[in-house]
Amino acid sequence: MARKRAVTTQVGRDAKTGRFIPVTGAKRRKSIAVVETIKRKGAAK
Repeated sequence: MARKRAVTTQVGRDAKTGRFIPVTGAKRRKSIAVVETIKRKGAAK
């Protein structure tokens, strides 16, 4: 049986510049970064 792919994924984003950063860094710097959960395209048919 094949494994199902995750429908969502998390990304880190700098709150000032909007640039993507690693999720671990965003979790560490909560005052200046956010962790967003986004839907993946073409996920889990």
